[in-house]
Amino acid sequence: MIVIMNTNKRRELADSKYNERRSECEKALAMLQKGIEVKSLGQLSEDEFDENTYLIYDPILIKRARHAVFENQRTLKASKALQDGDLKTFGKLVSASGVSLAFDYEVTGIELDTLVTNALKQRGVLGARMTGAGFGGCAIAIVNSADVEDFIDNVGKAYREKIGYDAHFYVADIADGAKQLN
Repeated sequence: MIVIMNTNKRRELADSKYNERRSECEKALAMLQKGIEVKSLGQLSEDEFDENTYLIYDPILIKRARHAVFENQRTLKASKALQDGDLKTFGKLVSASGVSLAFDYEVTGIELDTLVTNALKQRGVLGARMTGAGFGGCAIAIVNSADVEDFIDNVGKAYREKIGYDAHFYVADIADGAKQLN
């Protein structure tokens, strides 16, 4: 099951901060382009990026670009894991994405971090991360169906104790997707 966890925090600066992150990635790309032939960060493998970080003289820009490059690679790996039915690997990649969003892209905050950190401590959780532009909003967790009720109770309680107000939880079942009805 997918559990959507809403922080209930208003996101006042999310758009401007998101645009700032995008601009930082564009600056990092421009620096890389002075030394290697690359049209987008998504073209780079993790190794190619690591071999060329010396071209980016700003450590913040390295972090932002690292997130973009590694996130692209995680997405490709996650797609394969889903095609192979490997939910354990998929969950690990979802969680790795969340760590990168928090520490390289820096778009989380105490509310999202509290939800994700506590989600990952729960029985039956395969992975968790924030969603959207960050700085509030929602996170998701992949939870075994038998553990969903305890998950919501435990994460909700931990969130309320740390943040001071309630998060909201929505449960979505994983299905084949939209289909034409006959």
